[in-house]
Amino acid sequence: MTTRCAWVGQDPVYVAYHDHEWGVPLHDERALFEFLILEGAQAGLSWLTILKKRENYRRAFAGFDAERVARFGEADVARLLTDPGIVRNRLKIAAAIGNARATLALRDAFGGLDAYFWRFVDGRPIVNVWRRLTEVPARTPLSDVISKDLKRRGFKFVGSTIVYAHMQATGMVNDHTVDCFRHRQLAGGT
Repeated sequence: MTTRCAWVGQDPVYVAYHDHEWGVPLHDERALFEFLILEGAQAGLSWLTILKKRENYRRAFAGFDAERVARFGEADVARLLTDPGIVRNRLKIAAAIGNARATLALRDAFGGLDAYFWRFVDGRPIVNVWRRLTEVPARTPLSDVISKDLKRRGFKFVGSTIVYAHMQATGMVNDHTVDCFRHRQLAGGT
């Protein structure tokens, strides 16, 4: 029997996400942008809801091509507000477009999202040793710092809790509990 983090449950979408993506160090620009947008869309909703809409988001947001999304205008906003496959929230849609524009500016300053985010952890994941799900924080002093910096750079829907979820999803932090089979694998074990 495979032991997983307690939050996973039995849903096959969640199991696949946990087993193959969550906590894996991610350095792909498009995928980092995707998680930034999806984490913002998740605010106030369950992550499973967003995961089940992920393919719809990829279609609606041009495969998470930041350059294309940055060019979205009012017609695109109107289209997205009528798309039943995504969360039809005007503020979240506007944030996604604005965050694409901020991402392009960030590329000019740092070379990309990869260089920007990973500099906060010196290029190496933080490996935590949580025994229980209740020990895993929703935010940290580091996510507070990153959130504040992103907001200063014009990003929206990047509060500290969202930023910490992004850090977990993209492997900047290994928050698998120590009994989970992925903790050891991602911490450099077998």
